[in-house]
Amino acid sequence: MVTIYPNNIHRLKSSMKITTVVPATVTGGKVHELTNMDLAMKLHYIKGVYFFNGDAVEGLTMYDLKKPMFQLLQLYFPAAGRIRRSETGRPFITCNDGGVRIVEARCDETVDEWLAMAVEDDSAFDGLVYNQALGDPDLGFSPLIFLQFTWFKCGGMSVGISWAHVLGDAFSASTFINLWGKIMAGPVPHKSLHIPDFAKSELPLSVLPKLKPNSLRRVDSVGDLWLTPNNCKMKMHTFHVPADKINHLLSDQRSKVSAFEVISALIWKFMSKIKKNPEETRVVTLCTNKSHKREFEFSSNGMVWSTVEATFWVAEAEVLELVELILNKKIDENGLITEMMGNNYSEELSSDFITYGANLTFVNLEDAQIYGPELKGKMPVYANYTISGVGDKGVVLVLPRPNYGKKGDGVNGDRTVTVVLPENQLTQLKVELIRNWNIT
Repeated sequence: MVTIYPNNIHRLKSSMKITTVVPATVTGGKVHELTNMDLAMKLHYIKGVYFFNGDAVEGLTMYDLKKPMFQLLQLYFPAAGRIRRSETGRPFITCNDGGVRIVEARCDETVDEWLAMAVEDDSAFDGLVYNQALGDPDLGFSPLIFLQFTWFKCGGMSVGISWAHVLGDAFSASTFINLWGKIMAGPVPHKSLHIPDFAKSELPLSVLPKLKPNSLRRVDSVGDLWLTPNNCKMKMHTFHVPADKINHLLSDQRSKVSAFEVISALIWKFMSKIKKNPEETRVVTLCTNKSHKREFEFSSNGMVWSTVEATFWVAEAEVLELVELILNKKIDENGLITEMMGNNYSEELSSDFITYGANLTFVNLEDAQIYGPELKGKMPVYANYTISGVGDKGVVLVLPRPNYGKKGDGVNGDRTVTVVLPENQLTQLKVELIRNWNIT
């Protein structure tokens, strides 16, 4: 079964077309082993969407959009592979050139009209990113990546990516799209692409302490349908946090901190107030970037997972107090996650795990180059990322916003904050952010 959100797909014309793109040359049946950290992400998916105005895509055909993918998949052939299992049941990727799926769709709205709808209801983005879990309907034939090109009546276009998290983190997915744009502008030499071997860098299980990571939660085995079970309806919303609000929050801090720490502390405090039970939000998870130079590092699950525990009721704490806690008391859990996942497959335990939403999870994507892809020299007018397969505790992503009308490239001080929470909690968080900070 292919799942597409029905509330928005009616806005797309029924002539949706699905094709496959494979690497330019035959890979030859290589095997890409998944690291323990990769397997900790198996029930999660990264979703990204990019909007381009008509002048950026005028004259481009579907062939023009597909053509760079042949070289890109030649550079990173595991993305075109399929999941298989070893005799012990441990998943790996067979690089069989199965390809990535390309979805073509058309829309009867303009880009501006669609973005205006998304301000009121973020589910407007759902129909622009193809939604299909690994194992739906057959794990061995499920593509790891879907790319959806949606043409709007104004001549603009959106690019939606659905990326299986076992391939790599959000920086990896962003790099994939950015390289696609670079190849469209001109060939990218193979030597420019650095593929780190994280399998060799994982510590042997015997040298790690016998502790359990707080950032990982065990769930019942999902079998061959890699989809997170939820106990409630999860909903996404995107907040725009202007630079003046961020600067006001930062001005109160004694230490040099980023917008990520302050926004995380603020939402942590409000979520503790909403949930009322102090124990529910005492521990939060942080997912941060290990390196600031990942433009051509692709692909890995290389972010740092850590947890922070408060010994007081977070709802009554000052934001400054929570910022200091995030900066100075976080505990790195990558080694513990690696150990637990290694044990899970070596001992043939019948369970799976989630990371995003195991606790309230804050993801720092401030350095992600989500406005990096350019078509005809034009950057996207809007871009956003989210995570699907999130556990019931929810996730908060802090992303950059574009630097339009200013000298130079890059981003300004504004931030996009994308939140996935149980629907009733999200409604209450909106109220708190509007009431206290006039953030919508």
